[in-house]
Amino acid sequence: MMNEIITNTNITIEPVEQSRIHEVDFNNLVFGRKFSDHMFEMEFEDDKWGKPLIKPYAPFKMTPATNVLHYGQAVFEGMKAYYADENTVHIFRPKAHHERFNNSCRRMCIPETEYEIFIEALETLIKLDHQWIPKRSGTALYIRPFIFASDDLLAARSSDTFTYQIITSPVGAYYSEGFNPVSLTTTDEYVRAVKGGTGEAKAAGNYAGSFLPAKKAKANGYTQVLWLDAKEHKYIEEVGTMNIHFLIGDTLITPALTGSILPGVTRRSVIALAKEWGLNVEERRITIDEVFEAYEKGELKEVFGSGTAAVVSPVGLIHHKGKNIKLDREKPGEFAQKCFDKITDIQYGRAEDKFGWVHKVSI
Repeated sequence: MMNEIITNTNITIEPVEQSRIHEVDFNNLVFGRKFSDHMFEMEFEDDKWGKPLIKPYAPFKMTPATNVLHYGQAVFEGMKAYYADENTVHIFRPKAHHERFNNSCRRMCIPETEYEIFIEALETLIKLDHQWIPKRSGTALYIRPFIFASDDLLAARSSDTFTYQIITSPVGAYYSEGFNPVSLTTTDEYVRAVKGGTGEAKAAGNYAGSFLPAKKAKANGYTQVLWLDAKEHKYIEEVGTMNIHFLIGDTLITPALTGSILPGVTRRSVIALAKEWGLNVEERRITIDEVFEAYEKGELKEVFGSGTAAVVSPVGLIHHKGKNIKLDREKPGEFAQKCFDKITDIQYGRAEDKFGWVHKVSI
């Protein structure tokens, strides 16, 4: 491809001279390790966003005093595009992701962005790099939009300048277990977020604080941490980097969005499907003791997490203060499997999209 500058209605495009796609083993994809040829970039200064640009994926320069490195003013999103056929790619729920992106920006004092530029950037990136989209079921093109504070100034205040970028990556399964049940443990030593904090925003610093407890959980043989509330340490909030769902009797219970829980797009999708299928759905606070009581009574049928990276992740074991909930550790539950199948079938174009979740891109 010639490295000539192309200008369309909104976005200037600087194509790569030579693709790096030959570096990728599409039969052995590691999540978030390889990145596509092009990236989107837009700068905020003088109280406005500048001209959008798509350019070759490459390192960029930062000074040691760049604001984000010291004060963590950054937000991101995670979403996916799926190969439907040789002419069509599906982006899953981009509008919902952009709404959450702007919600995160508001909480972190970062200027919001326009959906029109966002979706045009995604479409253009996908058309330019459509050969990077893996074709096997269970794979996708992961899309990572992010914004960070770019002032060259050590000052504990909101930055005046920001950099907005979108990068993409061909990916396989997020967890090494694949779609097999994972094991969880609670912790009374650490918390993920507090009401009034940044838990409901997809803020970069939220994740750094979870690495140590996650590392300790893995050292003890568990896949991830089942987070409890910060005040009373009894209400279940999230699992690792996902939302959590409990099928108790004929009711699907999901922790309510109380300000410390990230409003997951896949969470919304699971709830919509459950209601469509006639299941009782409750979004409310639920204690870890209630879950154990339901298990002891034989009423706890399934537990599973939901999120963009894994879609649905079944849970086979929960450890809490020396006690264990042991569900099927060999295969996912029937409802989790049904949710996974339906969502992925819609994503890949194998099922009717009656909810209007898929944004189609012609390639």
